[in-house]
Amino acid sequence: MKRLTAAAVAATLGFSALGYAPAAKADEPYWQCVTFARMFSGINIFGDALTWWRQAQGRFRTGGRPETGSVLAFQPSGRMTRGHVAVVSEILTDRVIRVTHANWGGSRGKVEENVTVVDVSHDGDWTAVKVWYNPIHDLGTSVYPTYGFIYKAPALPSDGVLMASAPSSDGQP
Repeated sequence: MKRLTAAAVAATLGFSALGYAPAAKADEPYWQCVTFARMFSGINIFGDALTWWRQAQGRFRTGGRPETGSVLAFQPSGRMTRGHVAVVSEILTDRVIRVTHANWGGSRGKVEENVTVVDVSHDGDWTAVKVWYNPIHDLGTSVYPTYGFIYKAPALPSDGVLMASAPSSDGQP
């Protein structure tokens, strides 16, 4: 009898949860993380998220510290076979940031703004993170490996010097 009651409660909770899920509207866009990250950050990389880190090498600065507007590139892991990219929207501490991203977890095709991400790497180098999971109102239990951050600025030439020029204006030496 206990098993039957537990099954009935679980089924009721499952069906009620389905009933409260917002219905997708046909006129709403279905956002992929890469399309959103490219448009929101201005970092012009195409292809699956798992290719962004490699594509960024030599074209954009990359590193292990967040900057507002940079893209955090997640490595493929578990069911996330194509990786993920998210744009840093705010830096809270040296190990806590907020990102804005699309098509993550329970928000398939939707944009989530200012989602908390915590660096849980051993060395504090952002190579492993936990991401806020809204259905449980806490950090998720999964630890996601990351490549690091891609910054909008171009990569420096191999000699480390970036030259710029501007036309001289009248009256200026």
